[in-house]
Amino acid sequence: MVIVFAINGFFTDDLRVNFQILTDGLTVSGLLLLLFAGLMFISREGALLGIGYVMRNVVLAFIPMGRTKHETYAQYRERKLGISKKPGDRCVTVTGAVFMILGIICLIIWQNL
Repeated sequence: MVIVFAINGFFTDDLRVNFQILTDGLTVSGLLLLLFAGLMFISREGALLGIGYVMRNVVLAFIPMGRTKHETYAQYRERKLGISKKPGDRCVTVTGAVFMILGIICLIIWQNL
């Protein structure tokens, strides 16, 4: 950030425009990272297992002798949650929160210029 301002900003010498561009970039990046972290959380908790179960059964319906491997949703969910229990990865959440906080700080500076 210091380097950007040392070379007279992004596209203009106006400090307000530079802070506006910086605010937009940091806020959007932070929001996208936080949304992605939310999707990873609900996926890790098993909320999206129903979609996988349906897709698996659709594929098995068109494969000869595929229905012999049929399992109930409860069995499928237990098997998948038992396999995919991974420790929570907080890296994406922390990075998104830092970007969002920096974006809000730049927004406050931009509003006060």
